[in-house]
Amino acid sequence: MIKVSVMYPATEGAGFDMDYYVNKHMPLVKDRCGDAVKGMQVEAGVCGPAPGTPATYVCMGHLLFDSPEAFQNAFAPHAGEIMGDIPNYTSIAPIIQISEVKL
Repeated sequence: MIKVSVMYPATEGAGFDMDYYVNKHMPLVKDRCGDAVKGMQVEAGVCGPAPGTPATYVCMGHLLFDSPEAFQNAFAPHAGEIMGDIPNYTSIAPIIQISEVKL
């Protein structure tokens, strides 16, 4: 099992429409990638580890797939549409990481 994490760093002056991300963008991703998506999660940054510090990421979206190949096969045909939707909710450039789930 792998997890695709799409992280949006807190960026001064940049907005993030969480409602759009949760209710439109993530359902778009799920619809396009179909049954290859084994699970999804969205996290909204609250704060940093020390009192009064800001969160590192304003938002993190996570998608579970069986393998990197399963992700690539499901995502690639729709990459233009999915990535093209980003300006509808933010101007922040996402950081993407694929990880192997160990626990």
